[in-house]
Amino acid sequence: MPDPSARLLAAPAPGTPRPAAPTVLVVEDDPFVRTVLIRHLTAAGHPVRSVGTALGALREVAGAGCDLVVLDLGLPDLDGSDALKMIRSVTDVPVIISTARDDENEIVRLLNDGADDYLVKPFSGSHLSARIAAVLRRATAAAPPVTHLLRVGGLLVDTRRREATLDEAPLDLTRREFDLLAHLAARPGTVVTRKQILAEVWQDSYGSVQTIDVHLSWLRRKLGETPTAPRYLHTVRGVGFRLEPPPDAP
Repeated sequence: MPDPSARLLAAPAPGTPRPAAPTVLVVEDDPFVRTVLIRHLTAAGHPVRSVGTALGALREVAGAGCDLVVLDLGLPDLDGSDALKMIRSVTDVPVIISTARDDENEIVRLLNDGADDYLVKPFSGSHLSARIAAVLRRATAAAPPVTHLLRVGGLLVDTRRREATLDEAPLDLTRREFDLLAHLAARPGTVVTRKQILAEVWQDSYGSVQTIDVHLSWLRRKLGETPTAPRYLHTVRGVGFRLEPPPDAP
């Protein structure tokens, strides 16, 4: 049975083209906050779906779908961090966490679990719009290198098919991990700063460098490395990161 709290605002009439503005799913159980978010997003031109539970959110993303999710952590049926993991199990749709928990460890954990960004309550409508625009720019950025096959030692990155292998074994990468790896693989041996990654991969010059560190740590684990024993991905302390083949690479 469909979640009774789900609703679609600013929906097009039957037979009309899908609106250009991205559809946003608001997952928020507080009626007042939910109404304010819906009003702002609708005024900004977004079709909006909204639910008040984690299970309702999962039904929406697995069914009707959306272009971005604004996910509250304090949901009545399931903690929002668990809801994030469930969403990530079925879709790679961008997710912005809306939380009152201004805790660094919590934020790092959420980014590790697949969140694209976060906002600490209370926040303004204009702040939300700016974060949505930045996340969607990162999600839709399509500026692959001219050469679509990038090889660094035993690492092969195919930017056209968006696939990567290490010693011929496929790497299971998220969209952001792949974009980050491709960016570094296109510049082997070159030190790339966090600010460059924010501007050129994340498309957000004013974002949090903490996000970069989290995703690099996640990528490093998938390459089978550790910060103290790197093979491909090296940290240049105080400067940035460098991807290069190990000495024993063919």
